Amino acid sequence: MQHRTLGSQGLEVSAIGYGAMGLTMAYGPTDEGTALAALRRAHDLGVTLFDTAEMYGGGTGANEALVGRAVKGFRDDVVLATKFGVDMSVPAERMGRALDSRPDTIRRAADTSLRHLGVDHIDVLYQHRVDPAVPVEEVAGTVKELIDAGKVRYFGLSEAGPETLRRAHAVQPVSVLQTEYSLFERDVEQLLPVLDELGIGLVAYSPLGRGFITGTAAPAGRYPVGDLRNTDPRWQPGNFERNAESVCRLAALAAAKGATVAQLALAWLLSRGEHLVPIPGTRDPRRLEENLGGADLVLTGADLAAVDEILPRGGYGARYTEGHLPTWI
Repeated sequence: MQHRTLGSQGLEVSAIGYGAMGLTMAYGPTDEGTALAALRRAHDLGVTLFDTAEMYGGGTGANEALVGRAVKGFRDDVVLATKFGVDMSVPAERMGRALDSRPDTIRRAADTSLRHLGVDHIDVLYQHRVDPAVPVEEVAGTVKELIDAGKVRYFGLSEAGPETLRRAHAVQPVSVLQTEYSLFERDVEQLLPVLDELGIGLVAYSPLGRGFITGTAAPAGRYPVGDLRNTDPRWQPGNFERNAESVCRLAALAAAKGATVAQLALAWLLSRGEHLVPIPGTRDPRRLEENLGGADLVLTGADLAAVDEILPRGGYGARYTEGHLPTWI
C-alpha cells in the first residue's frame, strides 16, 4: 500500500483509508462479526487510516467502540480519526441534529471518544460540522488544549469553507479537511487552492458516490427501511437513470484498462493531488480488496479527459436532501 502525507504537520496515512460510518448507520443493518472482519481485513491489506465519529450509530458511540475493538491488536500501526459536534439527543421532530461545539462539549466528547475507542489518544479529531454559535477560534483553541495535553495529535475540520479554515488555522494548524469528493461531487475543488496555500490535506468521504459508482445501484425504494439511498436525490427518478448511464460509460472505460469502475473512480481522486486520501467504506472483503486496487491504477491524460467528457461537472442530483446541505463560509 502506498502512503501519503496529509497536511504539513506530518500526518502520514495509507493512500486509501477506511470510512466506518456504514457499519452502524445509513446503509441498513449489519452484524458485529461482519463489521469487525471488514475492519481487520482492511488492516491486513495495508490500510492505516480508520475514520469514525461520535454520532455514527445514533450518538451512542457504537461505531467508535466497534472500531476500537477491531484495531485493539494493532492500534499503534494505525491512525484513528473521530469527530465531535453533533448532538444526536435532540428530538428528530424538533431539529433532527443539533450542532454543539462549545468548549466543554468538545472536552467531554474527546474523553468519551477515548473511552469508546479504548485508546489513550486520538490521532485526528475533527469538528464534524461548523457550529455558527461558537467562534471557530474557540473550537481550534480547545482542540489545541487537547493536543497539548496529549489526548489528540492532529486537528481536522469537516465541511468547512475558506474563511473558517483560515481563522481556525491561525489558532491551531488544521492538518486535514474532510468533505465529500467524487466523480459525482466536485464542489470541493473550489477549496483546493486554499488547502494548498495553508498546507491542509483533504480526506474525501463518499468517494464512490455513496456506492452508486460501483455499478450496483438500484433505484430509490429498493433498499431497506432507513437506508439513505431511498431519499438521496441521486437515486430519484430522472437523476437515477442519468447517473446509471454515466456509470455504465465509466465502467466501459475502466474495463479497457483491466479495472473496475470503483477502481477508476478512486484512481481519479488520487490523481487530483498528492495530499488527498479517499475513505471508501464496505462490509464486503471482496469489495474492500477491489477498492484498494484503485491505488495501483495509473490514469493517463487521455483517460482523465475521457472521464471529464462523461461527467464534466459531476453527477445528477444534489448530495444531500433540501435543508441538509452544509454551508461553507
